[in-house]
Amino acid sequence: MRKNLLKPIAAVTGSLALAATLSACGSSAASDEKVVTVYSADGLKGENGDGWYDKVFKDFEKKTGIKVEYVEGGSGEMVQRAVREKSNTQADVLVTLPPFIQQADSKGLLKAYEPAGSDQVDGADKAADGKWTSVVNNYFGFIYNTKELKTPPKTWEELLDGKFKEKIQYSTPGVAGDGTAVLIKAMHDFGGKEPAMEYLKQLQTNNVGPSASTGKLAPKVDKGELHVANGDVQMNFAQSKDMPNLGIWFPAKGSGKPTTFALPYAAGLVNKAPHSENGKKLLDFMLSEQAQKDVSAVGGGFTARKDIESTDANAIELTALLDGVEVFEPDWSDIGTNLDSYVDAWKSATGS
Repeated sequence: MRKNLLKPIAAVTGSLALAATLSACGSSAASDEKVVTVYSADGLKGENGDGWYDKVFKDFEKKTGIKVEYVEGGSGEMVQRAVREKSNTQADVLVTLPPFIQQADSKGLLKAYEPAGSDQVDGADKAADGKWTSVVNNYFGFIYNTKELKTPPKTWEELLDGKFKEKIQYSTPGVAGDGTAVLIKAMHDFGGKEPAMEYLKQLQTNNVGPSASTGKLAPKVDKGELHVANGDVQMNFAQSKDMPNLGIWFPAKGSGKPTTFALPYAAGLVNKAPHSENGKKLLDFMLSEQAQKDVSAVGGGFTARKDIESTDANAIELTALLDGVEVFEPDWSDIGTNLDSYVDAWKSATGS
């Protein structure tokens, strides 16, 4: 467990989309030396061009002249896309939440590279062999509509109440990183796979249905279409600046303490990347001192570097959010090995 809460990782928002178009003359990213392609989980890119990615990519291009081509989606979605393209690699840098970064490594998608500054990243937040490192730290959480609910539900059990029928939605486990996090937290809080799946089976009565993107749930909560949804602290904190009815909370099991776990945005250099050197430069830049200071001030997340103390207003507010919340450490090795079986158990329990 981290001793300093202001030392975690980030994501991106939206559905699969290229942030830059290919030129009309037919040249592609693969033939342009001044380009780097990033495949990323949603959460770090701002709705209005004001997110951490927006600033980092703009500053990076200004410094290097290298244009960032950006593709985003759920963590699992990005890994699956990279797997399909293994014979014709398109991405240079892959950014996902755990356990999908570990899954990407197990599928041979990542190449070892230790970015400048990665020596200041906690050992739990990077691969021992240099295949990936956290660039923004983050925590799993839930959101609620502060207008419809004066106080958030305190427990998992409260979400089974009939008043939440068709007012709850969480993103799809196995596709979205935050959706998979629902399974991880439920298995921890309920004491194992079977009791967690039994609970999620009961919750299905109130659940609207699957969503490939967690980022799309916040606007629904803000408008009151949903009263409760899953998310993560960094993404939802950033979204709350433009969505005044969003509140962040962490459910407890019964009379226990509310819990969460670190869910960092982890980045790796893609194996056989078409612009490997440009990918390395971008990874170096993401972990640079200024980019890491911007993680909280601009992105609403937690710096990945131990040597950087964040003291801006966002950092103070983020620390306060986690006050009194128990932070546990998942067994990522077990989750990486058994993820498919956990997702299958969830599908069976919920009929999804």
